[in-house]
Amino acid sequence: MNPGGELTRLEAFKREVLNLPNLITIGRLFLIPPVLVLIDPTDPVRNFMAALLFAAASGLDILDGYLARRQNLVTVFGKFMDPLADKLMAMSVMVWLVMVALLPPWIVVVMIGRDFYISGLRSVAANQGVVIAAGEGGKMKTVMQLVGICCVLARYRYRMPFSPEHIDFHQLGMGFLYVALGLSITSAVQYTLEFGRALKQHRTT
Repeated sequence: MNPGGELTRLEAFKREVLNLPNLITIGRLFLIPPVLVLIDPTDPVRNFMAALLFAAASGLDILDGYLARRQNLVTVFGKFMDPLADKLMAMSVMVWLVMVALLPPWIVVVMIGRDFYISGLRSVAANQGVVIAAGEGGKMKTVMQLVGICCVLARYRYRMPFSPEHIDFHQLGMGFLYVALGLSITSAVQYTLEFGRALKQHRTT
């Protein structure tokens, strides 16, 4: 037995996984089922609550990233889990919205296909010893996607504060999602070109 070694491994595990930023990231995943349960295309109150809960889960992404940098707790587990939580949140809710006829299926198919393609490209790049950094287009796509989903969840027309105008949140959300779709495609092209350049450079060195 080596109590000192066991303690060291436990401390390393706590630092890598069981720190506050990573626990917040994991907690975001547990907010997905309540959002899905609340989605109801016939009930404005339930849909608005689902939108608020989804917005809170999305906002926690900013908090866990801030805490990780501030407390110097940026870990390999966190780098893997944070984008995974974003994708699981977005795709699970989008698939559910397709099931209740609030989203056209083709948008979800294209976005899921794009994410699988980028993941495969990064896997191939890693096997070749090539690192492809996340681009600004991909990050902006995620922001537009999450905002669009929030709006589609709210989906009804609401009067704006201090204004007689009403905004159709479903149309607004679809606008954000179309922007996210365009960014998905352009960022996939950029990743592909970057992969080609990096691979060519790696083979010549």
